[in-house]
Amino acid sequence: MSYKEIIDKIKPELDKVIIFLERELQKIRTGRATPSLVEDIIVECFGQKFPLKQLAAISVPEPKQILIQPWDKSYIEGIISALEKTGIGLGAVADKEAIRLKFPPLSQEYRKDLQRLISEKEEQAHQTIRRWREEAWDEIQEGYKEGKIREDDKFRAKDELQDLVDEYNKKIEEIAEKKKKEILE
Repeated sequence: MSYKEIIDKIKPELDKVIIFLERELQKIRTGRATPSLVEDIIVECFGQKFPLKQLAAISVPEPKQILIQPWDKSYIEGIISALEKTGIGLGAVADKEAIRLKFPPLSQEYRKDLQRLISEKEEQAHQTIRRWREEAWDEIQEGYKEGKIREDDKFRAKDELQDLVDEYNKKIEEIAEKKKKEILE
């Protein structure tokens, strides 16, 4: 296996790290309402568990409000119970056909906690990228020891691998910075 194949093999894994980070950060509540905050909450109905998005239409009629319209009125109680268990800190107001979640303004202390949480998730993503880099580098060195990769290719591989890692680390930093700015708004 050539060093290019080894590097190409980890690219999909690095893409998964980026996708995972984006999904995790979408779940962090900013001052703005977004369906991704609640759509994956597990609701128990009729002895089974379902993600909220399978039981209701979720929309954002105003920047600081989420509207949940269950397909069946009998789901409302289970949905409210699930929302309370998540601890996302939103007041759920139910009427006969829908549930409204109002977003209170974020306190400065809460904003700092959210920024710390974003930094932790950013660091976890960087660590995963480093693990993939180490794994690819170990494979490249093993190929060199076995004579499958030439010495000059080994050093070329090291540079290309580092460039790839730098590119993904930059993406991670941009995603995290964007989310931190949303929290400050």
